[in-house]
Amino acid sequence: MPIVFEKDGYKFFFYSNEHLPVHVHVRHGDGEAVFDLENDVKLRESQRMKLNELSRAQRLAEEYQALIVEKWHEHLG
Repeated sequence: MPIVFEKDGYKFFFYSNEHLPVHVHVRHGDGEAVFDLENDVKLRESQRMKLNELSRAQRLAEEYQALIVEKWHEHLG
């Protein structure tokens, strides 16, 4: 499970068997969310994350979108 980066208790990562579209998983506490990264950063799904946690995760995904996409292509082709 490649970890892209961690910040403020949020862990952004991929699973080894990922599929298109380009997306990233994020964990915070016992919650998890998935953001699609094609064009804009969009929440696809979430479990056990509060709205303020989702907002922070989305802001981080937007801030690091270029890095996440670069790492996706490095690890997953």
